[in-house]
Amino acid sequence: MKAKDLRERSQEDLKELEKSLAKDTFTARFKNFTNRLDDTSTINKTKRDLARVKTLLRQAALNAAAAAAPAVKVEAKAPPAAKKKTEKKPAKKAAAKSEAK
Repeated sequence: MKAKDLRERSQEDLKELEKSLAKDTFTARFKNFTNRLDDTSTINKTKRDLARVKTLLRQAALNAAAAAAPAVKVEAKAPPAAKKKTEKKPAKKAAAKSEAK
């Protein structure tokens, strides 16, 4: 199946196709586990088709949500000011050595 052909289908048809492909993937995996599957490439083919269908459904949902939502203007916030590093105090050993001299 090609994505171009899938785009022509309705949303209800894609949802039914998604269910049938998920079932086909499960049965193919189960047959492979029980050594009854002749062509193991069908597992990957059905998984890819299922992914295509899910992608198209997701894109349609996002497009519908974007069309329904009003445009919101988001202002960029300035990054928080970096804290200044304080000078480290000399270690006790170094202070003791300088006093001994």
